[in-house]
Amino acid sequence: MSAGEHFSSRWGLVLATLGMAVGTGNIWRFPRVVASNDGGSFLIAWVVFLLIWSVPLMMVEFAFGKRTRRGCIGAFAALAGRGRAWMGGWVALTATCIMFYYSVVSGWCLRYLGAALTGELAREDPAAVWDGFAGSGAAAVTHALALGLAFAVVWFGVRGIERVARVLIPTLAVLVAVLAVRAVTLPGAERGLEFMFTPRWETLAKPSVWLEALTQNAWDTGAGWGLILTYAIYMRLREDVPLNAFMIGFGNNSMSLLAGIMVLCTVFAIRPGARAEIVGAGNEGLTFVWMPHLFAEMPGGAYFMVLFFLALSFAALTSLISMLELATRVLIDFGFQRRRALGWVGAAGLVFGLPSALWMPVFRNQDWVWSAGLALSGLFFALAARRFGVERLRREVIAEGADLPIGRWWTFLVAVVIPVEAVALIGWWLWASYKEDPSGWLNPFGGYTVGAVLVQGAVALAALLAANRWLVRWSLSSPAPGAANGAEGGG
Repeated sequence: MSAGEHFSSRWGLVLATLGMAVGTGNIWRFPRVVASNDGGSFLIAWVVFLLIWSVPLMMVEFAFGKRTRRGCIGAFAALAGRGRAWMGGWVALTATCIMFYYSVVSGWCLRYLGAALTGELAREDPAAVWDGFAGSGAAAVTHALALGLAFAVVWFGVRGIERVARVLIPTLAVLVAVLAVRAVTLPGAERGLEFMFTPRWETLAKPSVWLEALTQNAWDTGAGWGLILTYAIYMRLREDVPLNAFMIGFGNNSMSLLAGIMVLCTVFAIRPGARAEIVGAGNEGLTFVWMPHLFAEMPGGAYFMVLFFLALSFAALTSLISMLELATRVLIDFGFQRRRALGWVGAAGLVFGLPSALWMPVFRNQDWVWSAGLALSGLFFALAARRFGVERLRREVIAEGADLPIGRWWTFLVAVVIPVEAVALIGWWLWASYKEDPSGWLNPFGGYTVGAVLVQGAVALAALLAANRWLVRWSLSSPAPGAANGAEGGG
């Protein structure tokens, strides 16, 4: 690492990584999933998987980045062996493909922030605004705008990422807290709190509730994406890995809880009978159609609607920044200078994001395929850790500089439990997709079909396996400054 290429403090690292973790999944997906899974019962399963999926995987990612000081491909090649660089390639490819359409989502948030500020959402029907905007040339413009804002931050490297995180993340926390407080003060909001925090024990017997809780953890904490690994490259040598992982995991999920309180208390207070409709509205429908409707019926709703879309825009942009940095870091490992690497990544993001901006079926297809790919990314992290030696990773990397001791329970979770969780999650997603459309389940161009995942995933994996030798050569072509001695896993 060149001089200055590190976070200035633990606070800077934690804020930047929280910015990566806290995204639209916390604010638009979490409340809808809670509402569709009996509230308090879901929260129990959700906390369990925070502890046995998200936090352990975060430690693996921190350890990989801290040990190797390389991006996803180089870290896998160095720790798991040169024959497994393709696994790191899958992690990097999945996060980058998500970036291509996540910039579109970020653009949507900016568009609605503008509409809230100008009063457009108060004057016009939100459904009509959405129908006229989604999949249009205007969505392509906001996609480019969001990508440009993230590009400008990553241009300045770790220093830029940290400075922006120090402003946006505390501001985001305040905004979400203000919105949650406003929601609980509405007449009838207690019904939302009761629904959200009262367990219905019989619901915990449903496997779908547990699998939804695992899915939510896999999506909204960022564990297993390779994003934490990328930021860990810039952490200080004696940084406390376990404490950071717990702080980020619980900090992220606290933001989700506040978002859930904000949305569900507002729903139960203003339209008690609308919960089923909102559950069925989907992420985009909830955020860009239903929430403006609800704010319109709330005293002072125009003001709070601005705060909502400002918070959503901040969450989207901080996550987009981390995805842009991940792809840029991979090219830096290949020998590119930062700004040249960022230029290539930014150009690719602009071009490959356009189909999702202009055609909603493409957006939904890509969201489905690469969201499913995240479970495979988590599995690959666990398998790579096993190849290096999970207990060795715990002793040599995670325990170094740790004030919070981590026992062999972590070794068991990473070596055994997480692979089982990942396989179960992938199987459930594919089975649910098959049941949704038994006649067209093999359609490779369908929106949410098994065929779309299998065909696109198989093509990507075949290409990565074929390119493994070159991936190793490019990602390990130069020494990683600051890497610990003995990082190579062999094989």
